[in-house]
Amino acid sequence: MADSTVKYFLPESEAPTHWYNIQADLPKPLPPVLHPGTHQPVGPDDLAPLFPPDLIMQEVSQERWIEIPDEVQQVYKAWRPSPLYRARALEKALGTPAKIFYKYEGVSPTGSHKPNTAVPQVYYNKKAGTKKITTETGAGQWGSSLAYAGAQFGVDIEVFQVKISFETKPYRGIFMNTFGAQCYPSPSDRTEVGKAILAKDPECTGSLGIAISEAVESCVKSDVPTKYCLGSVLNHVLMHQTVIGLEAIKQLEMAGETPDVLVGCTGGGSNFAGMCLPFLGQKFRGESKKPFRTVAVEPAACPSLTKGKYAYDFGDTGKMTPLMKTHTLGHPFMPPPDHAGGLRYHGMAPIVSHLKQIGELEAVAYKQTECFEAGILFAKSEGILPAPEANHAVKGAIEEALRCKQSGSSEVILFNLCGHGNFDMAAYDKFNAGKMQDNDFKQEDMAMALAAIPAVKEASTGN
Repeated sequence: MADSTVKYFLPESEAPTHWYNIQADLPKPLPPVLHPGTHQPVGPDDLAPLFPPDLIMQEVSQERWIEIPDEVQQVYKAWRPSPLYRARALEKALGTPAKIFYKYEGVSPTGSHKPNTAVPQVYYNKKAGTKKITTETGAGQWGSSLAYAGAQFGVDIEVFQVKISFETKPYRGIFMNTFGAQCYPSPSDRTEVGKAILAKDPECTGSLGIAISEAVESCVKSDVPTKYCLGSVLNHVLMHQTVIGLEAIKQLEMAGETPDVLVGCTGGGSNFAGMCLPFLGQKFRGESKKPFRTVAVEPAACPSLTKGKYAYDFGDTGKMTPLMKTHTLGHPFMPPPDHAGGLRYHGMAPIVSHLKQIGELEAVAYKQTECFEAGILFAKSEGILPAPEANHAVKGAIEEALRCKQSGSSEVILFNLCGHGNFDMAAYDKFNAGKMQDNDFKQEDMAMALAAIPAVKEASTGN
């Protein structure tokens, strides 16, 4: 009898006990993070105002495996290991010979992959004596996850949410408030950065870059022991997410398969990296059973990997962060108000950008309406309504499956379904009513934003 298995579960006893750090295996090291004033590599003291010691050490660590604290593993057990699905119904709907698998992170308490890093970040802050944490959020998955983690460890959470998402996804704010967090639309009148932006444009819909600036300013001006947490981009954030890929490797072994193609959506890069980095680590160590491709899918309205410049830039609009070498649209770039709020960021994680630069991943961009079409086909087939961000990964996986249909090849496709869309009904309602439009990416807007990035002499960085 033919195998008809749909779900592959790992027991809690086989959950990862260590995070994977790809810096130990990179063929070429990452360019250093630079101090914005001196343009010299930053040290631990430069990061201390924002992050606790353990996270600073993880950010720069070259060790391959970082142990997951027992307290974090215990909280993880509420949803980890997450299931791996064989998308048999989607395969049938597409008529493809490809085998499509997806790792489903929507089973977490907040419905996305974000608690994988929110829980350890709050844990390490609590350990260091932090009383309050400030952060930004786009669509609200990250803010919700930090609110959840704050409730687990008794730390106050303050969230600045991109205004367009704050207004179109009100239930995310209610979710955060219910877990004890404070959530404010960004730009706001609570910070000098927010006030300046509102004075220039009272109707500003916000961006992740602006929200980061507000969260950082609120952190450094706080009168109680406060630190800042970031939901993507940074090395330690991507490392925490590798539990996704580490589990997927074992689950694909249960299915008797190895991937030909890995697919993930990218905004800042954390969910994509979480699934793909463990597989790429195997490749770099010569342990892969066969060659595979890695495909990053981003929104056409905010295409940092496909159209951005690989250069040093600030991580925020207000120029309060260190300089990172990344594919950037320019820190002043204001992304159009797409519904995939978690992907509306001007830059990419340095690790993901570095992998793109050394030829280890491909990048494609799709418009939001074609991604919603893909998400609805997936929902009708598989019974899960994806988040708008995850729709990009679904679209990328479907395109790969249709390529296999055309060529007649039975490739194994693995993608990360990073979250459900149960809080995104307004977006689906707009799409179903035929009112959703694709926002055009304007080359001239990027050119103006890139003109503002700092000039860095590469020779001084050693890269």
